[in-house]
Amino acid sequence: MRDLLDLKNFQSQHQARKYVNRAIQFHHPYTFEERERIIESVGNNVFNVPSEITMVDLLSCSGTTTPTIEQIAQMILGDEAYGTNWGYPQLMEQFERVFGISRDDWNIYLFHQGRTAEHALFTEIGGGLQRSVDAALRYLWGYIKRGGKRLKIPSNGHFDTTRANIEVNDIEAIDIPVTRSIPDTEEYFFGGNIDTDALKDILSREGKNVPLVYCTITNNTIGGRAVSLKNMHKIQQLCGEYDKPFFLDACRFAQNAYQIQKHEAEYKNKTKTEIVHETIGLCHGFTISLKKDGLGNMGGALVVRKNSPLFKQFPEFFQHIKVHQLITEGHRSYGGTSGRDIMVNVEGLKTCLSDESLESQIGQVQRFGEYCKSRGLPVEEPYGSHALYFRMKEYRDGTNLKQEDFVGISVAAKLIRLGPRLCELGAFAFGKYDPKTGKETFPPFDLLRAAIPRNKYEIEDLYFVADCLKYLFDNRDKLPKAVCTHGKDLALRHFDARFELQTIK
Repeated sequence: MRDLLDLKNFQSQHQARKYVNRAIQFHHPYTFEERERIIESVGNNVFNVPSEITMVDLLSCSGTTTPTIEQIAQMILGDEAYGTNWGYPQLMEQFERVFGISRDDWNIYLFHQGRTAEHALFTEIGGGLQRSVDAALRYLWGYIKRGGKRLKIPSNGHFDTTRANIEVNDIEAIDIPVTRSIPDTEEYFFGGNIDTDALKDILSREGKNVPLVYCTITNNTIGGRAVSLKNMHKIQQLCGEYDKPFFLDACRFAQNAYQIQKHEAEYKNKTKTEIVHETIGLCHGFTISLKKDGLGNMGGALVVRKNSPLFKQFPEFFQHIKVHQLITEGHRSYGGTSGRDIMVNVEGLKTCLSDESLESQIGQVQRFGEYCKSRGLPVEEPYGSHALYFRMKEYRDGTNLKQEDFVGISVAAKLIRLGPRLCELGAFAFGKYDPKTGKETFPPFDLLRAAIPRNKYEIEDLYFVADCLKYLFDNRDKLPKAVCTHGKDLALRHFDARFELQTIK
């Protein structure tokens, strides 16, 4: 007898999660008044409040992943040996498998997170790691040949810590993202691309001052948007023409591969692993924080081809990085990371490209974005893979607030009083203060970011955040300005600055 109930084609307005809860933690019962007292005590800087006062913590998704039970099990197997711990060869094997590389052709340097890998790379390029007279003379001769000009590193969008590591070594960090974003086109989903016309112009005019080209996948600075393989092939071609190394900030390599598979027509029938292998095959090296798509709570690496054109400029590069790693992070087999975390990273790299993991992460961000859009919030589209970004310009529209009033800081400080914690990534975080002129220089964007930790929150938590944002948006004419009372001229100033919220009259 034929079954008349057509269950196969059933469709729901809701989605079941790709995972189940095996443990929970109840929130500490803080009141509004207690949160307000605490945030005021740290100068209205959300980075410096204790996490326990938050109800939904979207400050960052870096290292905040809820581990799988397999990762928790692997912690027990962590080997804390000082030299060549048990997990090291397993982690190297996963690097080879996931990224499609061989240790015969690549060197892998472990660090405790991505920014320390960046620090090693850019300090060597800037001359800070020169250990011999010959190396110092070579660096000085290069400086003379450049006519005393600073080195420049172009990128689709340097993130805050990347930019700081570059600039502290007296290198100029240049952002040349694409400015076109046309809906209903393939390029619309790849707003993280680098402007290759601008890159060609820089390389043709100032190639001798460019030690490498750097591309961030996905582009965290520009709304968390993906970079297409078509764009990366063009970058590689230009770097080849001018004999320049092409490096990646590969922190979100898995999410970038997901977007390529979904939106770049040529790759719809490729696996995400094949896409990652092609991506890495285009570059001469990459830095990575395993706290992002590595699904770990700690860990990072600098990975470099042994035949990279970087060595024409810095022939002692490998030896200097090795010394830097030993001095700052310890033995090569742990690189500042515990044996437990190494095993978590081994398991995380096994999981990170799975459909279940990526569809859960990115799908949750998309649903959050659609809810925010339905409530009329000024959310950047297309939505990021790991975060939503809210335009602070619209929070200023119709008010007396100006860009120098740092409304993103103000909104974040008010939000945490309600329970959610978000991060300003705009006029203050990416702006600069000149103490000589007393003037601020602002970036071309002014955003508030909600970064979604993997596997940590349910969609109702995110809907609550949206409702809080909506309340502040509807009452934006009552928002105070944020006046920086300390730290406006610091590097990475958004981490340590203090603010006073002042009512606009």
